[in-house]
Amino acid sequence: MTREDALEAIRENVENDNLIKHMVATEAIMKALAKRFGENEDDWALAGLLHDIDVELTEGDMNCHGMLGCDLVREMGVKYEISQAILAHNEVLGVPRETMMDKALFCADPLTGLITAAALVRPDKKLASVEAKSVRKRFKEKSFAAGASREGIACCSEIGLELDEFIEIGLKAMQEAADELGL
Repeated sequence: MTREDALEAIRENVENDNLIKHMVATEAIMKALAKRFGENEDDWALAGLLHDIDVELTEGDMNCHGMLGCDLVREMGVKYEISQAILAHNEVLGVPRETMMDKALFCADPLTGLITAAALVRPDKKLASVEAKSVRKRFKEKSFAAGASREGIACCSEIGLELDEFIEIGLKAMQEAADELGL
């Protein structure tokens, strides 16, 4: 599956532009993580891009979010590892995160929200003016971007990254995708 195919499938299943931007942000971070670990950048990027393809279809029901997405992407012909990472990224389902891709997607997903919120409180509302140290400071503020699971982000230790390095990788990746993200 190409990125263009994935975007077409997303547009068929997702109407919310902010959700699509979140998926693109997750794609960017996953690709950067794959590069950092010498993994397949295209596969990891697809996992990030497609991970929330079923959110609107499941009406946000966390008891089935990820299951439908896994089925959808399998029908589209993506690799098993990608569909499994999509299934495992929703903690509610209780699917163990076994591979590096599974673990990376789980911690990259909430990081996008924290970084986006850090950009939106800047006067220019641009990722370019966000620094990793300010994201790290905001990480400690539980009320800031409250929906961005700090526990999930901190799981970066499961892929061998310290929090500061993980934030730096994620911020840089999102900054490189800033035009597409509108930030």
